[in-house]
Amino acid sequence: MGRRVGVLALQGAAARHVGALNQLGAEAALVRTAADLEAVEAIVIPGGESTTMSMLLDSSGLRAPLAARLAEGMPAFGTCAGMIVLASEVLDGRPDQRSFGAIDLMVRRNAFGRQRDSFEADLDVRGLDDPFHAVFIRAPVVERVGEGVEVLAEVEAGPVLCRAGAIMVASFHPELGGDARLHDLFLRSIDETEDAGKSAREREG
Repeated sequence: MGRRVGVLALQGAAARHVGALNQLGAEAALVRTAADLEAVEAIVIPGGESTTMSMLLDSSGLRAPLAARLAEGMPAFGTCAGMIVLASEVLDGRPDQRSFGAIDLMVRRNAFGRQRDSFEADLDVRGLDDPFHAVFIRAPVVERVGEGVEVLAEVEAGPVLCRAGAIMVASFHPELGGDARLHDLFLRSIDETEDAGKSAREREG
């Protein structure tokens, strides 16, 4: 059986992420409650509207348990609004908007422009042999990359795909193009992080 990966389903395009994960052999499940969260070992936070998602995390009672799991090292893949939710600093957000600080990035909301400024681009991604066709919709821009964060892809405006251990974030929508290679890269990041932790423990022991 594959990994049991949750997809936060408070708002946004969760179903396409579920399809990509199932295609890779993972056991994908929608997460709407704290009980749903307890049943998964990793989570995808999809695109949507980050301020609305922030409010729904509070009203659903999911904010505290998700913050605790992320602090314990739960792997996460945030796309578009999900990148904002996982970042350490958010610019142009509402004063009451809170993020989890799971990856050391400063991001600016909607920095590529409004809905009509949406665009597509072929990205060269570290770890992939061929370009990845990415769809950007009201996407955030990364304005600062913290120590220990890898930039896996970028455009002229800056980094658009980053990773720190088993936390991966994309400012675009990898679920929209029918290409599951970034979901596969996320799943492989979980394996690599676990293997690195196991090796470190064996050296210490």
